[in-house]
Amino acid sequence: MATIDQQFVEYIVKTLVNNPEKVSVERKIDEKGVLLSLTVDPEDVGRVIGKRGITAQSIRMLLRALGTKQDARYNLKIVNTDEDGSEAPRAKKPAEKKEDTPAVESDEEIDEIEDEEDKESSELAEKTRAELADLDDLDI
Repeated sequence: MATIDQQFVEYIVKTLVNNPEKVSVERKIDEKGVLLSLTVDPEDVGRVIGKRGITAQSIRMLLRALGTKQDARYNLKIVNTDEDGSEAPRAKKPAEKKEDTPAVESDEEIDEIEDEEDKESSELAEKTRAELADLDDLDI
């Protein structure tokens, strides 16, 4: 029977991945606290980790909150496995090109994209300055 912490992590991760039937959480207790080892389908590892590790960091934060309530210290390890089930080395695999993602072919296109981002950023900065100026005009 799974403990509350295992059920908690499984519930969160199963809502994120494409293959929820392949999600498993193993629980070990050592001198540092409770270690939860999360294993997912290899194609779902990126979903669980998220951009810049934000999703994994969020899951760990929620586990810390649960740990505060349960008087326990939790650690989450995301186990990266190959298709054959063996644990894979931590080297990065080349990303597969998605068909719906347009390819950037030249430096000119990259420059155009960066120029658009800079323009949007400067427009946002101008809008924020205007809003701050409006706030300064208020008599409080």
